[in-house]
Amino acid sequence: MAETRLPRILVVDDEEAILETMTFTFEGEYEVFTSTDARRALEILEEKSPIAVVLTDQRMPNMSGVEFLAEVCRRHPDTVRMILTGFADLEAILEAINDGHVYAYITKPWEPDHLKQLMKQAVERYRLTVENERLLVHLRQANVFLEAVMDELDVGAIALDGAGLVRAVNRPVRDYLALEGDPRGRPLGEVLGQRGLEPVGAAAWRLAGGEAPHRPAEPRGEPRAGEAPGARSGAGRAPANFEDVEVSVGGSAHRLRVTVKGLGDDGARGIGRVVFLREISHEPMQRRFLDAVNDVVAGEGAVRPRLEAAREQVRAVREDLARSRVASPGMAELGERVSRALTALENWLDVDDALAGEDYPDAQLLQDRMRVALARWPLADEVPEPVRELARRVEEYYESGHNPKQHVL
Repeated sequence: MAETRLPRILVVDDEEAILETMTFTFEGEYEVFTSTDARRALEILEEKSPIAVVLTDQRMPNMSGVEFLAEVCRRHPDTVRMILTGFADLEAILEAINDGHVYAYITKPWEPDHLKQLMKQAVERYRLTVENERLLVHLRQANVFLEAVMDELDVGAIALDGAGLVRAVNRPVRDYLALEGDPRGRPLGEVLGQRGLEPVGAAAWRLAGGEAPHRPAEPRGEPRAGEAPGARSGAGRAPANFEDVEVSVGGSAHRLRVTVKGLGDDGARGIGRVVFLREISHEPMQRRFLDAVNDVVAGEGAVRPRLEAAREQVRAVREDLARSRVASPGMAELGERVSRALTALENWLDVDDALAGEDYPDAQLLQDRMRVALARWPLADEVPEPVRELARRVEEYYESGHNPKQHVL
């Protein structure tokens, strides 16, 4: 069972009789500490913390009540501060209140019931302050965890509230859009407008229901953006759920796929939306790469010309990747696949040339190059039969030492 403890209060007055009266007034409802000296009272605050409320007299030797409470405010800002005073000290008390040092003042003589009510309100104020701070700490921690998770996504995410203000962005968004400063609390249009990225905001607005997406005509036979393959206008067309936009950031052209997802609370009420941005600048180059490697395994005619053509096409994709300034998971993955395919193509062609052009090429080297090529070919289960025959010829040469000096491919 959790420990229950009475709220702690501290009463400071240089008259023992008043301290006894205060103890009698508040005992049973609070844990009461008293002191006749302000300096000792500061020590009690350190020793018995947390103390919810401090009630002090204004006129005391060595340190006035206002001075004492100012020090309490500096050392223990959450502790609620109240002061006892006569009418002659009201000007000083009002100044302290205006400076934020004093929650309430009680004039002498006081009514016990009124004093009890003020103390109850002050303790409740302290409780709410502490609870709010606890919730804020938990919220900040939750935001740290959320941002850490969001930053690890391979897609950009912008969280918007119901008014269209940015509440969170992740690392991919900051990278893709080269955002500067903290965009939180600002309208999305304002954030994007400063970077010349209005097309992104316009696409997000249309996808969120602002208006029907508008796209230029596309070649016959190609599905539109956001359209299921094979669907066309009319009853068979799927509703649009994304748009592709071209943007320029830092002198580099990006192609982004924009999607929007609504956010709702536990009561299913809409509270905002998330705009997702996926970097797809690699997709045109990826199509060229796939066309090249697929032609190797599925094309017609002699395989060597297809290998040579694929090598040149893959080299061209590699050069385009090197010129691109885009850094994204898609680009990195395509770069790895291009490197692997190029290694395979070059090794196959070089091994074939070595067997045809040299009397006694290094058999171990040829064997190693074939093994590397077969391991790096991106379509591991789809290797042309002439390439497999080349691998067998290398094995035969390695075992017999006999080289007929003929092209296999």
